[in-house]
Amino acid sequence: MTYPEPPTIEAEVDFKVEGARKPCKTWYTIFGDLKSGVRPLVCLHGGPGAAHNYIRPMRFLAITHSIPVIMYDQLGVGNSTHLPEKMGDGKFWTVSLFLAELDNLLKHLGIQDDYDIIGQSWGGLLGACHAITQPKGLHRLILANSVASMTMWVEAANSLRRDLPKDVQDTLLAHETDGTTDSPEYETAMEVFYRKHVCRVNPYPKDWEDTEAAIKADGTVYLTMNGPSEFFITGTLKDFSIVDELHKIVVPTLLLNGKYDEATDYVMQPFFDKIEKVKWVRFAESSHTPQLEETDEFLRVVGGYLKA
Repeated sequence: MTYPEPPTIEAEVDFKVEGARKPCKTWYTIFGDLKSGVRPLVCLHGGPGAAHNYIRPMRFLAITHSIPVIMYDQLGVGNSTHLPEKMGDGKFWTVSLFLAELDNLLKHLGIQDDYDIIGQSWGGLLGACHAITQPKGLHRLILANSVASMTMWVEAANSLRRDLPKDVQDTLLAHETDGTTDSPEYETAMEVFYRKHVCRVNPYPKDWEDTEAAIKADGTVYLTMNGPSEFFITGTLKDFSIVDELHKIVVPTLLLNGKYDEATDYVMQPFFDKIEKVKWVRFAESSHTPQLEETDEFLRVVGGYLKA
């Protein structure tokens, strides 16, 4: 289905970052009317460092369910301040930094006392970390295609890799072993995994291509915190886990993943086991990006949950 474009505002907010040694700004965009009286939805993109573009279909919730939708580019990517000089600086690029950025945006918009959050992939991990602190204004949480334990993520990725053609597996392993993951051969082999488990729309939608372009333009955050690919995790998040803290999430929570998702049921299970008020929906025709792969159904599920 084709949807009309919602009213849109783009702006920036100053974000004071210790150690940045220069002024920083977070770019954001609002779809719909923040003054409508309807609780707004704040969308957290993945990566880390993947930019907001590929979650843009979520903006249509402003049309289908009259929900004001807020998206932003996290520090270091897209339209927000870039810090390429911080490449590899694991002490700078931390979960705490991005939690502070989220809090700063909520306060700037004046919605810190009443809002919902949807976090996709890394954005879900970030959203869960936010919810663990039990902020008074958070009403509902949606964790889409996300992860609570990076060790479990890697285990799931390794299992999915074993189902790839042997020549693809061999190419991936050879370049990972040799430290040549920036080679064209590795990228070609990587695409085989991505086409099966990350985004199954062919050709890729423009929103997805725009996000890929953003990572290629500045991979500082992605390479530092994640690593060369979705399934070869070498960055600072490699051993990160919030499994033992998930019981602190007290708001109603919706879990989303796809049948072919790299965020497998095994990866999502800790959220379901540990969060008391939880519901889980799986998209039958999607992998990691149901907002792109099954847009209509995604809007129906998410909008219906938020309006229930």
